[in-house]
Amino acid sequence: MEPLYQQTHKQVHEIQSHMGRLETADKQSLHLVENEIQARIDQIFSHLERLEILSSKEPPNKRQNAKLRVDQLKYDVQHLQTALRNFQHRRYAREQQERQREELLSRTFTTNVSKARGGDPQAPGSSLELWPGSWSFILFRGG
Repeated sequence: MEPLYQQTHKQVHEIQSHMGRLETADKQSLHLVENEIQARIDQIFSHLERLEILSSKEPPNKRQNAKLRVDQLKYDVQHLQTALRNFQHRRYAREQQERQREELLSRTFTTNVSKARGGDPQAPGSSLELWPGSWSFILFRGG
């Protein structure tokens, strides 16, 4: 049990150091870094399953301490998993905001002039007026 525990413990610390790469990675390699971290987390979870079985087979005088150490590793890995998911959620939200912003910047806006009223904003004696607190344009035709 001890060699697997040491190996898993080392992997947890390696993932903790790799989490910093998420903030510095460029957009092209970001998905690769996320996938690599997730693969390592999955591997650690499989090691933890094996460690739980092994800890239950420890002699009675060592069993409680062994289970406690495995539970601590499990807690640490769950924390890393949550941190990765939070990072991904923030990234998805940021990307969506960027897409919406680009969509708004590329959209062509026009005035809200009613053609049914015979309104032509270019006609002599016409003016467009914006009411306070409103985004609607109202056509006034001078006489």
